[in-house]
Amino acid sequence: MLIVQKFGGSSVANPQRIARVAERVKNTVADGHRVVVVVSAMGDTTDDLLALAGRVSPNPSPRELDMLLATGEQVSSALLCMALEARGCAAVSLTGGQAGIRTDGIHSKGKITEIDPTRVRAELERGRVVVVAGFQGVSPAGEITTLGRGGSDTTAVALAAALKAGNCEIYTDVDGVYTADPRLVPEARKLDTISYDEMLELASLGAVVLHPRAVELAKLYAVPLVVRSSFHNGPGTLIKEGGEMEQAAAVSGVAHDANVAKIGLFDVEDQPGVAARIFQELARESINVDMIIQGAMRGGRNDIAFTVSRDDLPRALEAVRRIQDQVGAKGITYDEGLAKISIVGAGMVSYPGVAAAMFEALAEAGINIAMISTSEIKVSCAIRREEAERAVRVLYRKFELGGDA
Repeated sequence: MLIVQKFGGSSVANPQRIARVAERVKNTVADGHRVVVVVSAMGDTTDDLLALAGRVSPNPSPRELDMLLATGEQVSSALLCMALEARGCAAVSLTGGQAGIRTDGIHSKGKITEIDPTRVRAELERGRVVVVAGFQGVSPAGEITTLGRGGSDTTAVALAAALKAGNCEIYTDVDGVYTADPRLVPEARKLDTISYDEMLELASLGAVVLHPRAVELAKLYAVPLVVRSSFHNGPGTLIKEGGEMEQAAAVSGVAHDANVAKIGLFDVEDQPGVAARIFQELARESINVDMIIQGAMRGGRNDIAFTVSRDDLPRALEAVRRIQDQVGAKGITYDEGLAKISIVGAGMVSYPGVAAAMFEALAEAGINIAMISTSEIKVSCAIRREEAERAVRVLYRKFELGGDA
């Protein structure tokens, strides 16, 4: 069977950990599998490179920043190949471009448009382990582009889909997917299985074990995902199609995201197309909008509030200020002291009253809700950031997420 294995930055943070990864990959080959490995940059390398860029330029060009950041994964891939070869395991390292990963050409936030796996297949046929630098690809113009934070997860799943791999294993510093962040709730339970949809919601809502884009790709191409620890040999968590699993509980997990800011526009004209103009301007800046609330109309005017990543707040404010006069807004406000707390579970469809139970638990804990958004399988609330960790524990207890698997 062909297996794609992805190892994150903590898994390859130093030579000793790279050696441990090499042993694990070698054992997988010894079990009769062909292996493609995707690696992230070592430890905090990406942050260090960003800091280095900031020391030489206050505003480095996106192209040169991508050229710089892509080197982190290339170092990891070359070192891992050296470690494999030292153990008698034939291996070859490839950049994203050499592995046939094509992107749309947008620097720092590139999207994979296609993969030509010809070179990867040829190297596998030669009996080699193929180690691919994650987080990167090449544009139609031949430029190196990076895929944004978490892009190595996306690289691994995209390669698994293109190669029709039997499994895509994501190795990280946790044992799998938990019902809550075990750093906040030490007794949180590891899930044996979870659906693509549930994992996508958890990943989008702040659970950092997998990148949402990777989960979307896995669902689209039905790639089985396994999240496992690179430090232990446990079975991890299997992520697969929800229809294959019986939903026993209304809530599978609770997630939080402390990187949230809210922007409000006051007295916006109540006319067709006004909301479109606001959010088109944000889209042009590649700013993702999450929760949106439109207040009740009064005198032909509304209030519109929405949340964005706190990292995107300065650019989002610039965008709405440009559009303020066009939509007739009389004022703009913002709040960067928010967090989002969410409960997720495919079983919510069959259990009425889940949202009410969440609101009741937060109210009893004296935690005020600023905004609410829902879907069939999740309920999210914007709350004060300083209340987020306590809210996780409150909801963990409310929905008994430490119960038997």
